[in-house]
Amino acid sequence: MLETERLLLRPWRAGDVAPFVAISADPAVTEFLPGPLSADEARALFTRQNALYELYGTCYFAAQLKATDELVGFVGVKYVDAMLPFAPCYEVGWRLGSQWWGAGLATEGARAALRHGFDKLGLDEIVSFTVPANVRSRRVMERLGMVRDVAGDFDHPALPAGHALARHVLYRLGCARSSGSVPAQGPTLKLR
Repeated sequence: MLETERLLLRPWRAGDVAPFVAISADPAVTEFLPGPLSADEARALFTRQNALYELYGTCYFAAQLKATDELVGFVGVKYVDAMLPFAPCYEVGWRLGSQWWGAGLATEGARAALRHGFDKLGLDEIVSFTVPANVRSRRVMERLGMVRDVAGDFDHPALPAGHALARHVLYRLGCARSSGSVPAQGPTLKLR
């Protein structure tokens, strides 16, 4: 588990299904995603992420607000071996309920996940990607110090050719162990 000033990033639990399905049902949250998740799809996601954590020591963690114990979504770095043109790789990602947007939680959690990936797991590079129109997520990537790889932009193979969400922009962040792996702004990371 990872802990920041405001978040606990932890493995998924059965009790996370209902709140995560509610987050996923918000049209603002799924604006740049293929759609909401059912309870069965959420359980399958949790199982996959917890299995990745067991194998690789990292995943898209359940993001819990420490002050209230509410599930706010997910944040983490996960191993990707899918058919993406730059895979295998590690990807930093987040999905938060819209009521928590604008508070810096995605950046705070992602910064902790990146530090864990670089400093504890010894990763050399972590990527992130989204559709070009997802300006909010792209701003988080930039705040994290990630750099757009224009030559790496791609059509996501999980979506049909011509799908409105198929085109993705790619961002990269390499490890700079000598100067600190992630910009030092924001809360410090505590490992549990």
